[in-house]
Amino acid sequence: MGRSGREAVLRRLPELRKRLSLDFVVVNVDNAAHGFGITPDMARQFFEAGADVLTGGNHLFDQREIIGFLETERRLLRPANMSSSVPGKGMVEITAANGRKAVVIHLIGQLNMPMAGDSPFRLTDCLLSEYKLGENVSAVIVDFHAEMTSEKNALGRYSDGRVSAVIGTHTHIPTADERILERGTAFQTDVGMCGDYDSIIGMHKSAVERFAKGYKCGRLFPASGAAILCGALVDVDDKTGLASSIVRIKIDEASNDSTV
Repeated sequence: MGRSGREAVLRRLPELRKRLSLDFVVVNVDNAAHGFGITPDMARQFFEAGADVLTGGNHLFDQREIIGFLETERRLLRPANMSSSVPGKGMVEITAANGRKAVVIHLIGQLNMPMAGDSPFRLTDCLLSEYKLGENVSAVIVDFHAEMTSEKNALGRYSDGRVSAVIGTHTHIPTADERILERGTAFQTDVGMCGDYDSIIGMHKSAVERFAKGYKCGRLFPASGAAILCGALVDVDDKTGLASSIVRIKIDEASNDSTV
């Protein structure tokens, strides 16, 4: 979220990959460029820092220069359940650092979202029809960019046992419900943002005026204080492709406190 969160990820990711022996890293970059989408140069920086796949969301197309980049860079995903006429793809197969095949699927919710797509549930069935965990794919990670916690929970249950992890994004607030569902899928309703939490979900606290006055007043701009980096660490069983653990990541850039 904004420069604060972007620079925290770029600074911390190389060390995290090494210290935690990470085989595969997915970063949601929907708000990387001043809170609105991402630019091609920023995307390249994330790849250079150690991200394997980048996912977007409802703000991905706010930076117009990203359209051409989406057509050539398969590792940057837009939601798969958007119209097929939209540039880019919503799913990618990548060989992880351990040599195993990983699939990332990016979906957007339909409830209270400004860019509602086709049913993420029907599309999940379609996209997973050719993949079976532990057989022709070692891991399947789903980034579900959605507003409603109920819709995120429903997709987690719907996908349980068929994917390695369903991780929610979009609301910028990390939820304390990380767990392994009964059929073996790791789930967290929302992984939270990487950015300045002394804010209104990453925007400067002057955004309070919009709520107090009841109308849009002034431009929104990101908070620029020290970031908190939030994420999730998922361990996947090599034989089954199902999750064996999920742990919340929280690193406070100001105090250097860390939960991982």
